[in-house]
Amino acid sequence: MQFDARALVLLMLGVLLGAFLLGLALGGPYIKLLRDLRIGQNIRREGPETHLAKQGTPTMGGLLVIGVVFFLWALVFFILPAEQLGDFIPQTIVPMGALLAVGLLGAIDDLVNVAYGFGIRGRHKIVWQSIVGIAGAVYIQRHFGVTGIFIPLLGEWEIGAVAFVVLAAIAIIGTSNGVNLTDGMDGLAGGTTVFAFLSFAFIAIARGFPWLAVFCAAMVGAVLAFLWFNVHPAEFFMGDTGALSFGASLASVALVTGFVVLLPVAGLVFVAETVAVMLQVGSFKIRRKRIFRMSPLHNHFELIGWPEEKVTIRFWLIGAVAGIVAAVLAFATPIGGR
Repeated sequence: MQFDARALVLLMLGVLLGAFLLGLALGGPYIKLLRDLRIGQNIRREGPETHLAKQGTPTMGGLLVIGVVFFLWALVFFILPAEQLGDFIPQTIVPMGALLAVGLLGAIDDLVNVAYGFGIRGRHKIVWQSIVGIAGAVYIQRHFGVTGIFIPLLGEWEIGAVAFVVLAAIAIIGTSNGVNLTDGMDGLAGGTTVFAFLSFAFIAIARGFPWLAVFCAAMVGAVLAFLWFNVHPAEFFMGDTGALSFGASLASVALVTGFVVLLPVAGLVFVAETVAVMLQVGSFKIRRKRIFRMSPLHNHFELIGWPEEKVTIRFWLIGAVAGIVAAVLAFATPIGGR
């Protein structure tokens, strides 16, 4: 299906607003349901003391986002004529599938944490994330005939099908866990995720994937609705249900566009949080000394005196700038046939 620019913009705005309003309408009842079911977050004792007051706050808020986005995706699937599904399904099936599959992993992890005070082991999560990543990468590679990735400002670089699949698995695992590490303050992971998906919506347009851009718009609208209830003081948390799945879906979007190299740019905050944890763990194991007051990185800034709201908003600003840079680089990159 071909879109002119005006039709695509109107469709994206409609989907974004629809996801936002639907999320707002369902948010209050969903939070009440979580409270009635006593699905409350267990706060780790190793974190900042100020966070202990959040003990018992409803979690699994990411399920609201997943539900809204899936509903809109399924609605489009059933109302589109059969001849138009040939573009819709290939462009969106992997991001949507990753959102559902890794969301299931996160939901199980959240429920185990609520029941027993600890979640699924990291290595077990990586196994499932790897399966999702490889399956998604194989589909993308075979359907679109991908054998290369786009290097910002330079153009396509051939890496071969096998290398692409390996890179895809790494991207999905890394981004999924990066968003999860970022999810430690009210609104922090949600806000930075919005800017990253918004950036890749424009990148999808640059690559000629209109339905992928529409999917990103749905994610942006749904996460904004989640943020309505998640900003400080949070009424509920996204939990691993949201954090793990949002990251996996974002990486899948980047892989479909071919601009997976721009994923660390648009997701700069997620990269910084992950690197900080790796440096902290490595330094303590080797030197028995810490580099930061506490990792992930947002905890360090809170412990040096920044209020939680200030850390969150400043990280949002970094995420917004990083997203703009990624989008501009994509539009400035030569693409064959454009």
